[in-house]
Amino acid sequence: MPEGHTLHRLAGLHQKRYAGTAVRVQSPQGRFAASASVLDGSVLERAEAHGKHLFHFHGPDRIVHVHLGLYGTFTEFELPLAEPRGQVRMRLVGGTHGTDLRGPTACELLTDAEVAALRDRLGPDPLRADADPDRAWRRISRSRTSIAALLLDQKVLAGVGNVYRAEVLFRHGIPPYTPGRELPREQWELIWADLVELMADGVRVGRIDTVRPEHEPEVTGRPPREDRHGGEVYVYRRAAMPCLVCGTPVATADLVGRKLYWCPSCQAG
Repeated sequence: MPEGHTLHRLAGLHQKRYAGTAVRVQSPQGRFAASASVLDGSVLERAEAHGKHLFHFHGPDRIVHVHLGLYGTFTEFELPLAEPRGQVRMRLVGGTHGTDLRGPTACELLTDAEVAALRDRLGPDPLRADADPDRAWRRISRSRTSIAALLLDQKVLAGVGNVYRAEVLFRHGIPPYTPGRELPREQWELIWADLVELMADGVRVGRIDTVRPEHEPEVTGRPPREDRHGGEVYVYRRAAMPCLVCGTPVATADLVGRKLYWCPSCQAG
């Protein structure tokens, strides 16, 4: 599932290409047809993201909400238009470009009140200027749930996924099963600051890189990571491989339906 930096990157692209112009909105697949007919020809006022949610604002009570889920993708293209391929839920065209949305978990037209209610259910997003990290800390500091599980709970923290979860805990030497209420406030502040920086870098470059300069392949002489997700990471999807810092085999386990990765030595506590 795309992590929050991907949605913010999309929001920035759509803001640049389509905001402030009248857009064509269609649903070749048909599942978004009624809403597309309402929006077709309207001006896209702005695009923004909150966590793993993307919003296209077309005016009062006309907001497209998209959650990509596991299989959703946007395909960008330049004009002229070509016939849509596959099951295109929503096609948006404006200016010199268009984008096709396929396979999302959600693509729906919401009112202002519905968007506000949705966002109220989400935790603070490290990529938003209006984020309040203390709101997340209040939930974490009272919880018996492990910090590894809490970081994936979108009601606690919005936008963080499996990669950033594993990597930020490694970077700060935190045992993943530490109960939230046992995490020192100073460590939470370091986690938050690190997520702000790492995720902003993800928006800029379009991939997740978490390895510090001294552990880069060019410095250590190790082969670069080869993975379809790209990016240099410490533990994510490196089960049984040697830790890049201490050489201990990376451990893995299932936690809240996702694979958890950590170094038993570097994150011993």
